[in-house]
Amino acid sequence: MDAKLLFDQTTFECSKLITQRYSTSFTLGIKTLDKKFHLPIYAIYGFVRYADEIVDTFHDKDKKALLDQFKKDTYEAIENKISLNPVLHAFQLIVNQYQIELDLIEAFLKSMEMDLDFKTYNDSKYHEYIYGSAEVVGLMCLKVFVEGDQKQYESLKSPACKLGAAFQKVNFLRDIKSDFEERGRVYFPGVDFNSFDKSAKELIEEDIQKDFDEALDGIKRLPKGAKLGVKVAYLYYQKLFDKIKGLPAETITQKRIRIPNTKKLSLLLGTYFGMKLGFS
Repeated sequence: MDAKLLFDQTTFECSKLITQRYSTSFTLGIKTLDKKFHLPIYAIYGFVRYADEIVDTFHDKDKKALLDQFKKDTYEAIENKISLNPVLHAFQLIVNQYQIELDLIEAFLKSMEMDLDFKTYNDSKYHEYIYGSAEVVGLMCLKVFVEGDQKQYESLKSPACKLGAAFQKVNFLRDIKSDFEERGRVYFPGVDFNSFDKSAKELIEEDIQKDFDEALDGIKRLPKGAKLGVKVAYLYYQKLFDKIKGLPAETITQKRIRIPNTKKLSLLLGTYFGMKLGFS
């Protein structure tokens, strides 16, 4: 292996490690994708994970300065087609190979900036944040899955956005306690954490289920090598959402809801064999 290829491969391995450390469910989903998609999706996850860490974790640092530097380094990596930051190098390789639009990256980083400034969200800021923090990540992955087929990309954009939105809104419900208590954030418009009740929860759940339903059509039309992995992620989040729906509003304001790893594995195996046998 030549030195440049070794460098590239090592940076991808860094993003893979980040994914494995931070997200069991995402790692399981990636493993069910066609092998050619593994490293590109790891690279995308590593990028968005580290940007998110800047705004969510480093409370004793100047987050704005860190994010500004990360943003500057990101665009320089993409333009120069190299970075000594392994996460950004792997990401730029994928951005350039799959022609991921800079508008998607800009929208994502804008949402990260919003986390520095916004504690409560009105309707327009809520939709802007979800688009940038979740929907565009789905579109980046879709760019990889369609492998340059722009017509297929355009036909799948809307359901990909709906799936990303559904995932993010479920995350907001799951993390409503920590978002408020640790970061002072309430993402849902018009929701007061201290008076969060059944009716507010049910309105949010209706909106999320609509996103899930609209996303499913797109999953069925994904390229073969991507369909299983995305379906696993869909079913995992639907399972988590169903668990949240079955709980009182006061419960999710008191603890974070999780799906045990054994159930995640069961979902993976069930989906895999179901699709192989033509049942899914």
